[in-house]
Amino acid sequence: MGRLKLDMGALIGTHDVLLVTLDTLRFDVAEELMVQGRTPHLRRALPDGRWEKRHTPGSFTYAAHAAMFAGFLPTPVAPGPHPRLFAAAFPGSETTGPGTWVFDAADLPTGLADAGYHTVCIGGVGFFNKQTPLGSALPNLFRESHWDPSFGVTSPTSLEAQIGCAERVAAKLTPDRRLFLFLNVSALHQPNWFHLPGADRVDTRDTHAAALEYVDRHIPRLFDLMSSRGPCLTIISSDHGTAYGESGQTGHRVGHEVVWTVPYGEFVLEHNSWK
Repeated sequence: MGRLKLDMGALIGTHDVLLVTLDTLRFDVAEELMVQGRTPHLRRALPDGRWEKRHTPGSFTYAAHAAMFAGFLPTPVAPGPHPRLFAAAFPGSETTGPGTWVFDAADLPTGLADAGYHTVCIGGVGFFNKQTPLGSALPNLFRESHWDPSFGVTSPTSLEAQIGCAERVAAKLTPDRRLFLFLNVSALHQPNWFHLPGADRVDTRDTHAAALEYVDRHIPRLFDLMSSRGPCLTIISSDHGTAYGESGQTGHRVGHEVVWTVPYGEFVLEHNSWK
């Protein structure tokens, strides 16, 4: 097993951690827009200006995030085993390598809180809306959590509202208090027709792409915020894809290639590097 690209033991405690899930984003759409130059800000941020192709640990939001919060981020498609960035202590784990940060807790937010981080969830889709016991299960893993209808799937300005919340959260912390910020971006999820003028209230692969362009326009504000606090380990990934008629399928929670294959990137935002 090779070493990780990032030595997490050297980063945890010295760097903020930002985990962004672009809920429902398909790999093929993300790659296509990157090649076409339609997502220039994500291209600037990602290593070598490209997405890494990975497989999600779950075919819908709850399952994928439950796995990710236990340290099982999307898996590289090339044959493994692949050492993980984070891992809950688990005897016999074949994906815990020399650079893996191992935490003695059932989930990553608790592990990072035990390491001195202030942990914050800014929700997007319904599994983070805190309106039901199920919608509270994942947010309750964090010391602080936020959700508002303006963050949700029906809002045309959801990411702008979510980043505004992140700015208010960060303003309350001293610069030396390390922050773990998780942000679930809802903009890609159905309904997304309103991101493409003239879409006639129908969600398609094209409206999905337009939603990603919307995210690209506004995500520099989030990167600027996090880099202003100091160096920040950043993980940006889809939790799963979604189907728009492929093989007769619509939506997700099905075993289809467009659902299982997701875009992924990890990198360090250096202090004040994003202007």
